[in-house]
Amino acid sequence: MLALNCQALTIRTLTSELGNYVENISTRPRIYVDANIQTGVVKHMRQRLRWDVLFVIEDRELRRASDIEHYRLARKLYRTLVSLDHDYFDDQKFPISESSGVIVLSAPDERILSRVLTQVDKDIFKSRCQFRARALPLIGKKIHVHPGWSVP
Repeated sequence: MLALNCQALTIRTLTSELGNYVENISTRPRIYVDANIQTGVVKHMRQRLRWDVLFVIEDRELRRASDIEHYRLARKLYRTLVSLDHDYFDDQKFPISESSGVIVLSAPDERILSRVLTQVDKDIFKSRCQFRARALPLIGKKIHVHPGWSVP
């Protein structure tokens, strides 16, 4: 009879194995943008800020996914979630312990959103990674970014 020690059994997945690797080699912020962010803002993230952006609108299956699916997939893919949706602040529905980092934006227009994201780049991503970028600087955190925002 085969005895199985369940405590010693560790199930490894591609995601769990690659997570630390991505964390160590990433030189740009890894971002997961949900469907409510304007294309011009995503263009700013990619071209001006040089972020590695996964934009759900560009994927047929992801564009119709629920908020909870986006939240979980951002964590699974080791990406910071960026959204305009304030529902992500509901810790019952979106537990902070399962967060890869969430940035909820508020601004009256695309131009100001882009300006606010430039400040995020400077204050969050660049200030915390002087020698080497860190893939998830906001892991376990949710922040609300708006005009006049500053790092807490």
